[in-house]
Amino acid sequence: MNPKERGTTRCWLTVTLTSTSRSTLVALVGAAACLVVADATRAQTLAPSGAFLQVGTTGDTHEGSAGLTWDWNRDWELGPGRLTGFWESSVSRWSYPAPDGRQTAWLAKFGLTPVFRYRPDSGTSAWFVEGGVGVNLTTTVYQTDRKRFSTSFNFGSHVGVGLDFGASRQHEVVLRLEHFSNAGIKHPNPGENFVQLRYAYHFR
Repeated sequence: MNPKERGTTRCWLTVTLTSTSRSTLVALVGAAACLVVADATRAQTLAPSGAFLQVGTTGDTHEGSAGLTWDWNRDWELGPGRLTGFWESSVSRWSYPAPDGRQTAWLAKFGLTPVFRYRPDSGTSAWFVEGGVGVNLTTTVYQTDRKRFSTSFNFGSHVGVGLDFGASRQHEVVLRLEHFSNAGIKHPNPGENFVQLRYAYHFR
């Protein structure tokens, strides 16, 4: 690991380990930002490294999403595998039962998330696990016939397991569990949990 990598990793550990309870969500987002800032001298490109389509559901709220990803092009040895990461931007549409119970309502959601991904077998495995915490903004406050949010700004935290496939592993499927809430910024804050299935394509 070169000095720049050591400094970057140290930055991530400092932000994460000094965070507590509710500040953990903000700290994890800051950790990924810290990685990018620490590597500011390295040439970066604005061209995305991949794109994805995703569907999700809570049972009565349904989600459709599309987005782009930007690899950090960095990796770190961690136990028997390697840790990598990427930025993810997304646009989503949620449809759900309206509070009056007579029609279906919908909203649009815009998100930005730093994601950490871990692969076993020294990073060569086609299987991986991932997790991330990001920020999201909806076009209206989410209110259904069973729960009511109080803010349009919310955090989204997820964990997932996925598999690469194809001649050069350019295809990817991921099963994710994602939780949305505002981390107690304002109440009520009931949160919402989605099961999501994603297909992604890597530009290789």
